[in-house]
Amino acid sequence: EVQLVESGGGLVQPGGSLRLSCVASGFAFSTYAMNWVRQAPGKGLEWVSGITSDGLITHYEDFAQGRFAISRDNAKNTLFLQLNRLEAEDTAMYYCVRDQSYWSGSLYGLRGQGTQVTVSS
Repeated sequence: EVQLVESGGGLVQPGGSLRLSCVASGFAFSTYAMNWVRQAPGKGLEWVSGITSDGLITHYEDFAQGRFAISRDNAKNTLFLQLNRLEAEDTAMYYCVRDQSYWSGSLYGLRGQGTQVTVSS
Protein backbone atom coordinates (compact mmCIF):
# COMPACT_ATOMS: atom_id res chain seq x y z
CA GLU A 1 0.00 0.00 0.00
CA VAL A 2 1.29 3.44 -0.96
CA GLN A 3 1.23 5.60 2.14
CA LEU A 4 2.87 8.26 4.28
CA VAL A 5 2.62 8.15 8.06
CA GLU A 6 3.53 11.20 10.12
CA SER A 7 4.40 11.24 13.81
CA GLY A 8 6.16 13.34 16.42
CA GLY A 9 3.64 16.10 17.03
CA GLY A 10 2.41 17.13 20.44
CA LEU A 11 1.87 19.95 22.90
CA VAL A 12 4.88 22.19 23.46
CA GLN A 13 5.46 25.52 25.15
CA PRO A 14 6.44 28.60 23.16
CA GLY A 15 10.15 28.46 22.42
CA GLY A 16 10.20 24.68 22.53
CA SER A 17 11.14 22.12 19.91
CA LEU A 18 9.68 19.07 18.21
CA ARG A 19 10.94 16.66 15.57
CA LEU A 20 8.37 15.40 13.10
CA SER A 21 8.86 12.19 11.12
CA CYS A 22 7.16 10.83 8.02
CA VAL A 23 7.66 7.21 7.04
CA ALA A 24 6.96 6.30 3.44
CA SER A 25 6.00 2.89 2.12
CA GLY A 26 4.79 1.32 -1.11
CA PHE A 27 6.81 3.50 -3.48
CA ALA A 28 10.39 4.43 -4.29
CA PHE A 29 10.80 7.16 -1.70
CA SER A 30 14.33 8.08 -2.76
CA THR A 31 13.14 9.10 -6.23
CA TYR A 32 10.68 11.75 -5.04
CA ALA A 33 11.13 15.27 -3.73
CA MET A 34 9.10 15.85 -0.57
CA ASN A 35 7.39 18.72 1.20
CA TRP A 36 5.96 19.54 4.59
CA VAL A 37 2.74 21.54 4.61
CA ARG A 38 0.50 22.60 7.48
CA GLN A 39 -3.09 23.58 8.11
CA ALA A 40 -4.13 25.73 11.04
CA PRO A 41 -7.72 25.60 12.30
CA GLY A 42 -10.03 27.42 9.91
CA LYS A 43 -7.27 28.09 7.36
CA GLY A 44 -6.08 26.55 4.11
CA LEU A 45 -3.02 24.44 3.44
CA GLU A 46 0.26 26.33 3.84
CA TRP A 47 3.56 25.14 2.40
CA VAL A 48 6.35 24.97 5.00
CA SER A 49 9.45 23.36 3.54
CA GLY A 50 10.68 21.08 0.76
CA ILE A 51 13.64 18.90 -0.11
CA THR A 52 14.95 17.33 -3.28
CA SER A 53 14.97 13.56 -3.75
CA ASP A 54 18.68 13.31 -2.95
CA GLY A 55 18.37 15.58 0.09
CA LEU A 56 20.95 18.02 -1.19
CA ILE A 57 18.72 21.04 -1.71
CA THR A 58 16.21 22.37 0.80
CA HIS A 59 13.61 25.13 0.58
CA TYR A 60 11.78 27.06 3.30
CA GLU A 61 8.89 29.45 3.56
CA ASP A 62 9.95 32.73 5.15
CA PHE A 63 8.41 31.94 8.53
CA ALA A 64 10.31 28.64 8.68
CA GLN A 65 13.70 29.90 7.59
CA GLY A 66 16.17 29.72 10.47
CA ARG A 67 13.74 27.94 12.82
CA PHE A 68 12.81 24.73 11.00
CA ALA A 69 15.08 22.16 9.34
CA ILE A 70 13.97 19.56 6.81
CA SER A 71 15.99 16.41 6.17
CA ARG A 72 15.55 12.87 4.92
CA ASP A 73 17.04 9.41 5.33
CA ASN A 74 16.46 7.58 2.06
CA ALA A 75 17.84 4.32 3.49
CA LYS A 76 15.00 4.40 6.05
CA ASN A 77 12.34 5.92 3.77
CA THR A 78 11.87 8.70 6.28
CA LEU A 79 11.41 12.45 6.05
CA PHE A 80 12.00 14.73 9.02
CA LEU A 81 11.12 18.25 10.08
CA GLN A 82 12.91 19.73 13.07
CA LEU A 83 10.85 22.52 14.61
CA ASN A 84 12.70 24.96 16.85
CA ARG A 85 11.72 28.19 18.65
CA LEU A 86 8.07 27.32 18.18
CA GLU A 87 5.44 30.04 18.38
CA ALA A 88 1.71 29.93 18.97
CA GLU A 89 1.22 30.72 15.29
CA ASP A 90 2.89 27.41 14.42
CA THR A 91 -0.06 25.51 15.87
CA ALA A 92 -1.42 23.37 13.04
CA MET A 93 -1.76 19.90 11.61
CA TYR A 94 1.47 19.09 9.80
CA TYR A 95 1.49 16.84 6.73
CA CYS A 96 4.23 15.39 4.59
CA VAL A 97 3.44 15.53 0.88
CA ARG A 98 5.02 13.63 -1.98
CA ASP A 99 6.20 15.89 -4.81
CA GLN A 100 7.48 14.99 -8.28
CA SER A 101 10.85 13.48 -9.10
CA TYR A 102 11.94 17.12 -9.15
CA TRP A 103 10.98 19.61 -6.43
CA SER A 104 7.99 21.80 -7.34
CA GLY A 105 6.67 22.83 -3.94
CA SER A 106 3.40 21.00 -4.48
CA LEU A 107 0.76 21.16 -1.75
CA TYR A 108 -1.48 18.51 -3.26
CA GLY A 109 0.40 15.26 -3.81
CA LEU A 110 0.08 12.06 -1.82
CA ARG A 111 -0.02 12.94 1.88
CA GLY A 112 -0.45 11.24 5.20
CA GLN A 113 -2.99 11.68 7.97
CA GLY A 114 -0.97 14.41 9.62
CA THR A 115 0.46 15.03 13.06
CA GLN A 116 -0.87 17.77 15.33
CA VAL A 117 1.48 20.43 16.70
CA THR A 118 0.07 22.63 19.44
CA VAL A 119 2.15 25.47 20.86
CA SER A 120 0.71 26.82 24.08
CA SER A 121 1.75 27.79 27.57
